[in-house]
Amino acid sequence: MKAHDALYIDGAWRPAASGDVIEVVNPADEQVIGKVPAGGALDIDTAVRAARAALPGWAATPPAERAARLAALHRALDGRKDEIAATVTAELGSPPKFSEAVHAAVPLAVAASFAELAARHSFEEKVGNSTVLHEPIGVVGAITPWNYPLHQIVAKVAPALAAGCTIVLKPAEDTPLVAQLFAEAVHEAGVPAGVFNLVTGLGPVAGQALAEHPGVDLVSFTGSTAVGRQIGAVAGAAVKKVALELGGKSANVILPSADLARAVNVGVANVMSNSGQTCSAWTRMLVHRDQYAEAVELAATAAAKYGDRIGPVVSAKQQARVRGYIEKGIAEGARLVAGGPEAPRERGYFVSPTVFADVTPEMTIAQEEIFGPVLTILRYEDEEDALRIANGTVYGLAGAVWAAEEAEAVAFARRMDTGQVDINGGRFNPLAPFGGYKQSGVGRELGSHGLAEYLQTKSLQF
Repeated sequence: MKAHDALYIDGAWRPAASGDVIEVVNPADEQVIGKVPAGGALDIDTAVRAARAALPGWAATPPAERAARLAALHRALDGRKDEIAATVTAELGSPPKFSEAVHAAVPLAVAASFAELAARHSFEEKVGNSTVLHEPIGVVGAITPWNYPLHQIVAKVAPALAAGCTIVLKPAEDTPLVAQLFAEAVHEAGVPAGVFNLVTGLGPVAGQALAEHPGVDLVSFTGSTAVGRQIGAVAGAAVKKVALELGGKSANVILPSADLARAVNVGVANVMSNSGQTCSAWTRMLVHRDQYAEAVELAATAAAKYGDRIGPVVSAKQQARVRGYIEKGIAEGARLVAGGPEAPRERGYFVSPTVFADVTPEMTIAQEEIFGPVLTILRYEDEEDALRIANGTVYGLAGAVWAAEEAEAVAFARRMDTGQVDINGGRFNPLAPFGGYKQSGVGRELGSHGLAEYLQTKSLQF
């Protein structure tokens, strides 16, 4: 790992106001692999002022030139893809192949999509006797999580740049090293000084200072619902716009006509991906009572194959949290059919791939986001019962429906209270809007809907 001892502010690397640092730990072996500055309120203020000063020039830059800078950023990231994958493997514990295929490749696809979108998007339109202008909202405070560290950075920074906004980024303290690589790529791409700024630091210090700063016009946050509520309250007091992508407890609904084996195997793979640290993971599998026993057996067999194929969770704190939920499930009467709370290795923050059967909708493990490799399987009586269970949490981020006929699955999906539904294993689409209903957040990321979050509207009447 590279040594990073500075923040990226106003186009240059500079030391933090204090000498405090954050140690970065490899969750697979618990070894310290790097350090970054622990930026604070003074550093945030410096970065916001730089972003504020750069805003008029960047907002006035023609969209084609902004698109060219984004294309250059994509090339700079592509040139670092191997280093990006290795860095995410080291600081998140992600298996190398998953880091290459997802943590490095997906952000590249998203960056390319916004470079193309910025070049063809219409920032004004005629509506009757009015010209409607779509203008940058201003300075963006972006606070990103640790589970998909580069993807979430690109999903916020790229549309903000395309819109003509300037940005201050505060990445997660558990995975800040890939953010430093991103800042290097921004610099190489020729993005003007002050347009993008990086301040590493702790959430309650640097993150809070960024959310509260009066010079920030929009706070874009991805993380827990609890922290999202706090940010929403701070922003509301200042009448400041927020974009919040929060928790999830997504339902994977397997209708009786579906290919049961395929639906179960893909569902287990979805939950185990990224060691279960995915907000949109289908952590509740809903199966008809007549197929329930077979589905449980299939899921237990599938989960057992992941024992040595998934990485650790990100930290000792997260490991304790996930194991605590597994113990809670056992205590509340769920039947453990794979895995369990015992740590599978003496070293590293590993959690066994775990599957619970005989889960009822009111159980804690069926209501709260666990954020680890834990699947709960619930039985339903009929389609209306399945819909009631699927919609029966405070969350609504994602989900899946399986059926023999696509029309049957789509009809059910239309009634789900969630922001995104995969039909019969539908593929990820970087142009499709991503975001939640209910307490899973407000606003959307990716594609034209993601770009729109960073624009405000003005109408001129003639």
